[in-house]
Parts: sequence; structure tokens; C-alpha cells
Amino acid sequence: MRIAQVAPLYESVPPRLYGGTERVVSWLTEQLVSLGHDVTLFASGDSVTTARLDPVCKTALRLDPDCIDPLAHHVLMVERVFGQADEFDLIHFHIDCLQFSLSRRVPVPCITTLHGRQDLPDLVPFYKEFSEVPLVSISDAQRHPLPWVNWMGTVHHGLPANSLSLNETGGDYLAFLGRISPEKGVGRAIEIAIRSGMRLKIAAKVDRCDRNYFERKIRPLLDHPLIEFISEIGASEKQEFLGNAAALLFPIEWPEPFGLVMIEAMACGTPVIAHPFGSVPEIIPDGIAGFLVRDLDEAVNAVQRLGELDRRECRQHFEMNFTDERMARDYVKLYNQLIHPKSTSLRVEEGALNWMELESRTPSTT
Repeated sequence: MRIAQVAPLYESVPPRLYGGTERVVSWLTEQLVSLGHDVTLFASGDSVTTARLDPVCKTALRLDPDCIDPLAHHVLMVERVFGQADEFDLIHFHIDCLQFSLSRRVPVPCITTLHGRQDLPDLVPFYKEFSEVPLVSISDAQRHPLPWVNWMGTVHHGLPANSLSLNETGGDYLAFLGRISPEKGVGRAIEIAIRSGMRLKIAAKVDRCDRNYFERKIRPLLDHPLIEFISEIGASEKQEFLGNAAALLFPIEWPEPFGLVMIEAMACGTPVIAHPFGSVPEIIPDGIAGFLVRDLDEAVNAVQRLGELDRRECRQHFEMNFTDERMARDYVKLYNQLIHPKSTSLRVEEGALNWMELESRTPSTT
């Protein structure tokens, strides 16, 4: 199958530091190549891949001091992708909605994975116009605000099984990994750690738009002796950071579409203490790979109960549900539905006919 993967340009694929979507695109791309597919990756020029790389800009835009308007680069990429559309059996977009208007005007099947929140009022009239566009959700919860659009399926993220390994003992600190913003709940994580009497290590990036929030609300909390702010870390540092933690704190305050850090923690055997918003109940089985808590008291109690959990079961839950191989095979099934819609429906019809024939041959018991 000739597949185009179209990644955001904000980070390289894979990203050098923080970058959830670009990291997922990398894992998917590499796994599709290993499954024997002919893959072209549209991404920044500093990306590294075994697929064919079509570089749209020299470097990741977030780390490029000369980039003023990232939208211009993404529009250029969309034009470039559709200029080569006839070279692909399918085009898979990961850049939200910039491509929708053009995708309905080309014969090649296009599919879009939505990586962000979908509960914004602005999206309703937009998706009413593009209601036929094939979409993939990264959790069932992500669909709730827009249940009537053309969802092809839900594909949970997956990462390489050997990228992170089980640490059976963990350590004596709590971890927070991700992004400093109000919805991610780092302030609440600090409060949980202080009330629990455990150290908290924070490895997080601060986007430009969240800098004021960080300076006003979070920086004053970092002076506590139990709190250590490490700043942003890359993939090579996650094994030590997550694997040596007693638990990952994920006290989000928003409808999280997925939450990649949760499966990274489970891959290390590290349980997750999280608020049950958005995708969280789909990812974390309560009492097995962590605890789902609704308030500060429950979170503090969960920290005291970490000894009840088996870190090997956390790792096992990851291996059974959240590997890159499972993710890639799930996507290939959706690709085939778009590329061969008639054969797919024929198989369904044949299955129905065979079932009816079997029913007619089965003696009645009434």
C-alpha cells in the first residue's frame, strides 16, 4: 500500500523534546514500513525516518527562531501533498483540518486523525459543512461533543514495546510529565505531593502562551523542598524519569483526548493517579494500572495505596493494549475500508448471506 503520512511541522518526527502528535506519527510511520508498506512522510527536514521523507521546511518550527507564521508552512505542505496525490493509495493527515476543502476534491482516499479536543463551539458549523470527511478518534471520549461526524473508528495510540522497559521496584518520588498549562493540573499535582509528604519531580515544557500562567501561578510553588522542577526532557530521559517514579500524577482538568504520558508510564510499570476526565477511564483500569480519583483527598489516599498495585500488571496492560504494532494494524484496517469500500461491503453482505443460509439449514427447535 502506498501511504502518505502528513505530520505537523511544529516538531520534528520524532521530536527532540516534547511533542505528542509528532511522536505518534513517527511510531506509526516506522511500524507501517516494517509491515511492508511504501510510506512517504511529509514533515520537517530534521525528521528521521525509514520512510521516504518529503521535507517541507528545514527544521521544526517551534525550535526555529526565524519562523514567524507556522500557518504559512502548513498551507504550503497541504498544497505539496495534493500535488502528489496520484502517487498514493491513501493520504493520512495529522494536522487538524487545513486539508478538508481539498481532500473532498481529489479521488485518492484521505483520512484524518484528530489529536486535539473537539468540545469547542467553533467546530460545530465547521464539521456540519465537512460531515462526510473520514475521521479517526484517538479515544471514544474524544467523540462525545461531535457524535454525528464521519468517525471511521477509534485507534488508541501505541508505542514500541522495547522503547521503555519495566522497572519492578520504582522509586520514592512522584512524577509529573508533560506541559505546564491550567488544564494539565500541575498545581494540583504539587498540592497532592505536599499533602502526601512525597517528593515531586516535574519534567514539563512551558509554551509561550502559558508563560504568564507559569510565572504567576506555578513558579512560586516550586520553592517547596519537596518540589523539583526539571523542565523539558526528551525521549532518552523518560526511562529513568518515569521508571524510577513511584507513580505518575495526571490530575487533569479538561477532556483529555488521549494522554500519551499515561501509556509511557505504564510501559515502565509505573502506575498512574489521574482524574477520570476524557480518555482516562479508557486508558487506566482503576486498581490495576493506577487509581482514578475525583478530588484531592482521594488522590492523597491513592498515593498511600500504591503498595497495593503490581507494577508488572501495569506493564502487562500496556503490552496488551498500547503497542505501536497494534496501532498500525488498526490503522491498516481503516485504510482498507477506504481504499476497497466495495470489497468491504461485499464481505459484509456475503457474511450476512452465509449466516442467513446457515439459519435456513438449521432445524427449528420450536
